[in-house]
Amino acid sequence: MCGRYASSASPAQLAEEFEVDDVFDDLPGPDYNVAPTVAVPAVFERRVRQPAGDSGEVRRRLAPLVWGLVPSWAKDAGIGSRMINARVETVAEKSAFAKAFRSRRCLLPADGFYEWYTPEPAPALPGGRAAKPRKQPFFLHRADGGRLVMAGIYEIWRNPAADRDDDSAWLRTCSVITTQATDAAGHIHDRMPMVVPREAVDAWLDPSLTDPAQALALLSVTEAGALEAYAVSTAVNSVQNNDPSLLEPLAETEAGPVDQDTAPVAPPGQDRLI
Repeated sequence: MCGRYASSASPAQLAEEFEVDDVFDDLPGPDYNVAPTVAVPAVFERRVRQPAGDSGEVRRRLAPLVWGLVPSWAKDAGIGSRMINARVETVAEKSAFAKAFRSRRCLLPADGFYEWYTPEPAPALPGGRAAKPRKQPFFLHRADGGRLVMAGIYEIWRNPAADRDDDSAWLRTCSVITTQATDAAGHIHDRMPMVVPREAVDAWLDPSLTDPAQALALLSVTEAGALEAYAVSTAVNSVQNNDPSLLEPLAETEAGPVDQDTAPVAPPGQDRLI
């Protein structure tokens, strides 16, 4: 986790839920197959500076961020596709993420996220060649139907070849913070998103909180019993498919059950995480 997720709440719903001050007009619509490098709705706080020069007030915003963090020092934006996740174990130290973690933290609201699992060894092809494993997508979400408030960080990158006064020269990007998966997700994949508890939202978004240890202490792991996972259609494999049907569970006979005792966990180093 996390390489795909679903985010279908309307701007009005998110603005009310997270007590947002400013809602941007260019927010993306419902997305049932969020993929890296697309714009996603994010909640964050920024200090709005006044022309007179005073520091201004902190405003909570609901605005689009491109998924795939581009560090401010990057030479080009292409690095973002490899920076969709930041490990909680190193987010406060890794050069690509540390600056953002200190003062540019955000919330990335989601219905849930997708992971792919290989339920059984693929049969050998004629000649003894190994067949490509059949991967079954699963959707993981809160069992109580609540929103998954994923912890994120964001960064602002300027295209050095463009005029700084041109808004299109600025790219605003984000990354999901991940951790070791609990049992509900661990039988399918070894990582999952960190979440921000409701009581910690204000502190997490506060740009004046710059102590990494204090910020880390605000994060939480979704308990195994609070998550539910079920198989979904392989239509989600293609980013061209994007509608509510992707969230519909498959019958167990179609997907095959996941053996909770023997299902393998992805070995460290073989996921797409940073």
